[in-house]
Amino acid sequence: MSTMPTSGLAAPTLSVNGVEIDAAAIAEEAGHHADAADALAASRRALAIRELLRQRACALELIEDAIALDDAALDRLLQRELSVPAATRADCERYYASHESRFRRNEIVYASHILFAVTGHTPLALIRGKAEATLGAVLAAPDTFEAVARDVSNCPSGAVGGSLGQLLRGDSVPEFERAVFDTQETGMLPRLVNTRFGFHIVRIERRVPGTLMAFEDVETQIAGFLDERVRHKAMQQYVSILASRARIEGVELGEANGPLVQ
Repeated sequence: MSTMPTSGLAAPTLSVNGVEIDAAAIAEEAGHHADAADALAASRRALAIRELLRQRACALELIEDAIALDDAALDRLLQRELSVPAATRADCERYYASHESRFRRNEIVYASHILFAVTGHTPLALIRGKAEATLGAVLAAPDTFEAVARDVSNCPSGAVGGSLGQLLRGDSVPEFERAVFDTQETGMLPRLVNTRFGFHIVRIERRVPGTLMAFEDVETQIAGFLDERVRHKAMQQYVSILASRARIEGVELGEANGPLVQ
């Protein structure tokens, strides 16, 4: 069972079944999580998961007790413990039929946005509240979009009324790309788009649909994606089972998300 103290200024001791993970290791690992909202918290989760898996590998005599878990040992562990079915052709065909917009060549979206950037100096709730209020105002008066972008957007595009010009798949971060490409909407999107950079008010001026790629040309790509998605889910469940049987102190794993289960 996972526990985490809720008070005190010092970070709680991190341990898994009595094996303590020292502060130096946590600080070093944090360097690999610079993009996380809380790098130290992400580091603690990742190290707790790795220690869980290391202890399981030791119990199965895949590595000696004092040995660190390397990639080769992790692969042996997962090969032994996880059973992940491969995607069938029928699975791939269903995904292709349901996500045709993802398999178009030369698809172009002309879009503009107003960005409310997330910073460490302003509470997230205040930033979101300002973004939502501005979205409501712009939806009520669409002609003000460019002026509002120039006044409040935290993106350099604000200087040109928020225009991002033409976008191809791969030009923007995945969260933004999904919001503008995985839909056929045009005009003002009636909701905020949340990305790692902040909250965006988005207007889609025009779409160029491009051409649909043949299923045979993307079948291997789809199968790889589906296999990885199933493996990711199986890994989450596996780590959650290990965590439920362990005594973990100093971190809350939640759904056991971390670099080892992605």
